[in-house]
Amino acid sequence: MATVVAKKLTPVLMVDTIEPCLPLWVDRLGWEKTAEVPDGDKLGFVILAKDGVELMYQTWASVEKDVGHAPARGTGTSVALFIEVSDIDAVEKQVAGLPLVVPRRRTFYGMDEIGVAEAGGHTVMFAQPVKK
Repeated sequence: MATVVAKKLTPVLMVDTIEPCLPLWVDRLGWEKTAEVPDGDKLGFVILAKDGVELMYQTWASVEKDVGHAPARGTGTSVALFIEVSDIDAVEKQVAGLPLVVPRRRTFYGMDEIGVAEAGGHTVMFAQPVKK
């Protein structure tokens, strides 16, 4: 059996509309749109990137066009993003005013964290290792 090396993992978040999700990433956190695919007068797909990390969004309507039928949709969301950052204090300022899912805390596993809800309904946890 050949050994396969996993080189990259990029989450693709399926949402009803992409545009409400962009201000968090682009305006507040400074991510860049590196690719976008229009679907009529809205976006059907977008790739966001910063510091070698990528995140993709695709609308449910775009997924249906890709696969040729309505995709199975669970209730709620089943994905939360956990992003390790270099400056949790700066991130806390950048996300101020967004709905908090997890208020700023220090965990038993050594992280200083804050979690917010992005517009697509997913939880985004930002974390920085606690300095010893």
